[in-house]
Amino acid sequence: MGAGSGVPKIPCEALGNHDNLPQDVGLSPHPDPRETEDRVCRRSTGGPTMPRCCGLRVSSFLPSCVLLCLVANAAPARAQLETRGSFSVLPSPNSIAVGDFNHDGKLDLAVACLLGTTQITVLLGNGDGTFQPAVNYAVGSTPFSVTTADFNQDGNLDLAVANTGSNSISILLGNGDGTFQAAQNINLSGSPKFIAVGDFNGDHKPDLVTVDPPSISVLLGNGDGTFQSPVNTPQPSATPVIGLGDFNRDGKLDLAAAAQSGFGSQVVILLGNGDGTFQTGASYSTGAAPYSLGVADLRSDGKLDLAIAGGSGVSVLLGNGDGTFQAAAAYSAYYAVSIAVADFNGDGKLDLAVADFSLPSGIDILLGNGDGTFQSGLFYPDVTDANFVAAGDFNSDRKVDLVAADRLNNQVVVLLNTGTVSFSPSAPVNFPFQLVGTRSPQQSVTLTNSGASTLTISSMKAPGQFRMSSSCGGTVLPGGSCAVNVTFSPRTQGPKSGTVSIIDSASSKPQVIELTGAGTVVGLTPAQLNFPPSKVGTSSAPLTVQVKNHGSAPLTFSNIYVNGANYKDFSQINNCLSQTLTEGMSCTVTVTFTPTKAGSRSAYVGIVDTGGGSPQTVNLTGTGT
Repeated sequence: MGAGSGVPKIPCEALGNHDNLPQDVGLSPHPDPRETEDRVCRRSTGGPTMPRCCGLRVSSFLPSCVLLCLVANAAPARAQLETRGSFSVLPSPNSIAVGDFNHDGKLDLAVACLLGTTQITVLLGNGDGTFQPAVNYAVGSTPFSVTTADFNQDGNLDLAVANTGSNSISILLGNGDGTFQAAQNINLSGSPKFIAVGDFNGDHKPDLVTVDPPSISVLLGNGDGTFQSPVNTPQPSATPVIGLGDFNRDGKLDLAAAAQSGFGSQVVILLGNGDGTFQTGASYSTGAAPYSLGVADLRSDGKLDLAIAGGSGVSVLLGNGDGTFQAAAAYSAYYAVSIAVADFNGDGKLDLAVADFSLPSGIDILLGNGDGTFQSGLFYPDVTDANFVAAGDFNSDRKVDLVAADRLNNQVVVLLNTGTVSFSPSAPVNFPFQLVGTRSPQQSVTLTNSGASTLTISSMKAPGQFRMSSSCGGTVLPGGSCAVNVTFSPRTQGPKSGTVSIIDSASSKPQVIELTGAGTVVGLTPAQLNFPPSKVGTSSAPLTVQVKNHGSAPLTFSNIYVNGANYKDFSQINNCLSQTLTEGMSCTVTVTFTPTKAGSRSAYVGIVDTGGGSPQTVNLTGTGT
C-alpha cells in the first residue's frame, strides 16, 4: 500500500544526485543454507573520503551517511507496511542492490539469485512501488551477492557481482538508461560469498571488499571501472559477515567481521590502515549464528554502532568511537537472516528491519528509542520465505519502504510504508478461483488511522472485475477504523490483478490494497465436503463432488490429489482424468474419510486442469471418534 510524506529532501553531499534516497539500505546475502552476510550502502558518485553528512563525519560509501540523512527533519508517523506487489526473478533470490539505474528518479533493483544461474536480474522501477518485467544479464556461476556504485565515475551506476560458483567478481558498467554492458570478470583465489563498496585508501574512488575464504579481500578501484589485484587479509574466524565503518574516527575505513566460532559467536574489529590492509582489533561475543551485519549511528552521538542479525535474534553493540564496543544487547526475532537500518516511522530515530527466515517467516520492524535501544518487533508475515531485506523509497512519497527476497517463490516482494494508515491484513487480498460470470463472497480489509489527527479520504475506487464498498466515509478519527469490502466477478478465465486506490490526507501518493484473483470455467458442487463423525480406523460413506465445464473450450485434467494437514485421513477416486469435458459436461470426484486419530481432521482435494484458476480446491473436514 502507498505511503505519506515523512522523509523530506535535505542537502547531503554524500548522496550525490539521489537526494536522501538509499542506493541500497540493505545487506549483502548469506550463504546457503544460512551462513553469513554483510551490509553496505551504495552511491553513484565518488566524493570526499570523509564528507560531513548531516553532522557526522563518515566514509562516503558508508550506510550511516544515507541513514542519517533519511531521518533528519522527518515528520513523526507510526510505521506501517503493506504489500504492494510481488515480482518474478530467477530461482532463489539471495541479494538485492537498490539504485536509480536510468536517471528517472525512480529506484530500480538488481537481484542476485543462487540456484543454477549464471545471470543477474535487473528490474526497473515505475515509481509507484511496482517494477517492469525482469531483464537478465550474464555473469559468473552462482551469483551470490550484488552491489552497485559508479565504478568508472561517469555518473551512471554500475554493478559488481560476487560469483561463488566460479570464484570470480563480475563488473557490469551501466549505460545510464537502465541497461548494462557485458560483464568484465575478475578471478579470485577463493569462492566469494559477499561483496561491498567502500573507499579503503582515501583516493575518492570506489573499492570493493569481498569475503572469499580463507581471506577478506580488498580490490582497490582505478576509477575507470577496473580494479587492482586483491589485497588479502586472513579471515579472523570462520566465514564472517562483514560491515563497513570508521569505528575509531581516524578517517580510515574499518571492518566488523562476525561469525560462529565453535560453540559461540563473536564479532572481530579490523581497523583500517588506509591502504586496503587492516590491523586486528578487539573481539566481542554476540548472538548465535550471525547472518547479517548493519552499521549505523543508532544514538546520533557521532559514534558508529553495530546491529547483527542471527539465529538467536538481533544483537546490538554500541560503539565507543575509538574502535571498541560495549557488550551486546539482545533483541528477539525469529531466526533473523538479514537486517536493514533506516527511520521507518519518521521520528528521527533509526529503526531496524529484520528478515525472519524461520516459521513464521516475514519482516520484523524494531522501532528505535534513539539511545541505541529498541522496542519489541512489529511482525509482518507477508513474505513466504524471507531471505533478504533492503530499504528505499519505491513510490516517491518520501517514506522508507522495504523490498524483500522470497526464496521459495522466486520473487521480490515490495512492502510500502503507509505511515499513519494501517491495513489488516497487510498481505494482498486474494480470490484463488472464481467461476466466470459469478460474484465471489466478500473479503474485508480494516483501515485504521493510527495518527493523531483526523484522516480525510478524498476517493476510494477499484478496477472493473473487482468491486468495493466501504464504511469509511469521508473521515476517520484518530484511532478509528473502518472496513474496505471487496468482491471479485471475473468475466474471463485466467489470473486477474488490480488495486483498491485510496486518496487521503496521510499520503502524497495513493494508498493501495493489492488485489489478485483468477477466473475459472470449472464449477465445483459442493464447494466443501463435511463428513459426519467416524470411528478411528473405519471408513465413512463416500461423498461426491461434481466437476462441470462451464466454458466453450474442451476441459482436460492433469492431476487430482488430496493434500493438507491430515491428508492421510482422506482418499479420492475420480473419472475426470480419463476424459475431456466439452461444454456443459461433468465428471465426479469421490472422497472417503478414514480418520487415523480422534478429533477434528481436515484436508483438501486439489484439481489441476486447463480451466483457469488451477488448482481449484475442495475443502474436506471430518471428526474422528
